Amino acid sequence: MDYQEVIELVKEAGAFVYDEKLRASVNLKGEADFVTAVDLRISQYLKAELSARFPEIGFMSEEEAGEIAENRWILDPIDGTTNLVYGYNMSSVSLALCLGGQIVFGVIHNPFNGDTFVAERGKGVTLNGDKLDKAPDRELKNCLIEFGAGSTRKQYADIAFSVAKEIFKNCLDIRRICSSALAVAYVAAGRLNGYFEKVLKPWDYAAATLMLEECGAVCSDWQGNPVPFDRSSSFVCGTPKAYEFLLEKVREADKLIG
Repeated sequence: MDYQEVIELVKEAGAFVYDEKLRASVNLKGEADFVTAVDLRISQYLKAELSARFPEIGFMSEEEAGEIAENRWILDPIDGTTNLVYGYNMSSVSLALCLGGQIVFGVIHNPFNGDTFVAERGKGVTLNGDKLDKAPDRELKNCLIEFGAGSTRKQYADIAFSVAKEIFKNCLDIRRICSSALAVAYVAAGRLNGYFEKVLKPWDYAAATLMLEECGAVCSDWQGNPVPFDRSSSFVCGTPKAYEFLLEKVREADKLIG
């Protein structure tokens, strides 16, 4: 498979964020859960282009319902839709290829600053064409941690912010860029050192999990089990020291509060 062709398709799809007419078309799927015509157009575009080139591979997207094929593309057309609606410019197109239950390729592209993270199993991760080194395993006091509070699942707010308080007390600082795909890619790149969220969908993290693995970082659900790629899951990741700390804290919070 020519992955470079797939990367270019993702970049082409990302350009739809600059279509003002598409951006102006905003609807609510649920409380605090936006969908724009940009999301829908990117999903439609990539489904059509990928299906034409690789008809034997299924397609799974945040904006597409249907049967889950064993071999499939997993797409989040816009991860960080609220950021897009508010002009925050921290959104991404995230695409992964799942073969036989394993992620073998992933690309995460931020069309606003051009950052493009690409992972291929066994071949490492690149950022804008440059190979990434192993993610630095910083001491806890030097770690930056991102977390997802789940604006559409505010019933988990007490858990998220109780863990965030522990992070703030023990680590360097916390961040909230609100694009989980970008945040997890940033862990692989060493821009952050860890991330957690109570509930994520597989398209939020599929591509990024391979980036973590290829850069020596770790991820799991909150029980320490591998995350699934066919259903929602709790999620925690980090470089080894940060991951062990976060896993302990999310387990404690989930037991006491959840």
